[in-house]
Amino acid sequence: MNRPSAIITGGARGIGFACAEALADAGFDILIADLAQKPAAGLAENIAGRDAKLAYAQCDIADLADHSKLVEAATDTFGRIDCLVNNAGVGAVVRGDLLELKPENFDRALNINLRGTVFLSQAVAKAMLAAPVNAARSIITITSVSAAMASPERADYCISKAGLSMWVKNLALRLAPENIGVFEVRPGIIRTDMTAGVSTKYDALIEDGLVPAKRWGEAGDIGAVVAALASGKFGFSTGSVIDVDGALSVPRL
Repeated sequence: MNRPSAIITGGARGIGFACAEALADAGFDILIADLAQKPAAGLAENIAGRDAKLAYAQCDIADLADHSKLVEAATDTFGRIDCLVNNAGVGAVVRGDLLELKPENFDRALNINLRGTVFLSQAVAKAMLAAPVNAARSIITITSVSAAMASPERADYCISKAGLSMWVKNLALRLAPENIGVFEVRPGIIRTDMTAGVSTKYDALIEDGLVPAKRWGEAGDIGAVVAALASGKFGFSTGSVIDVDGALSVPRL
């Protein structure tokens, strides 16, 4: 049987790339979809060093026309799609008073984080159903603790992730009879390029007890969870939300 394959959006760096590494280590061939025209230096060698095949596709998930091309690239290269990791996303364009939130900034967050991810998931799910295989299949969406924890200075981001969380629940119900696992992974404060600009702020907050685990999350923490979910061993847990946040989101007195 052919090796399983995974599409990872926003997979050229950060959490997405950590997911690619973990899935390659777990025996998957990898298609990384990213905005950049070509993969970063060393990316192909990294994946090849894990005995996995790598394909790369330039893709803007906000452009729905790119979705069919991405699905076609995966099926042409690997013959099948076993896993989709919806990782691509953007933060708030401007952090500030939500009463000053601009429609164009709201639209950007929603178009990429929610609309693009919803319709890419739809396209991949249809491709999976059109070519059933006797193997574990999954659609794993990276959201954020901000799907449930409000941050008024970046309400647009929170809204996009909350909407995505509800999409995952509905998709899980639709695909459960088809034996396709659908999961939501909620990272907390993770050390990536996206958080680099506020690292000093979060260093202080973590030191002050914001994260009970008393450390930053690392991209590899997310990758490890994604690889486990993609294995199929948690298939009967479809629809679950997995918090990867060092207990940040646990309510406490």
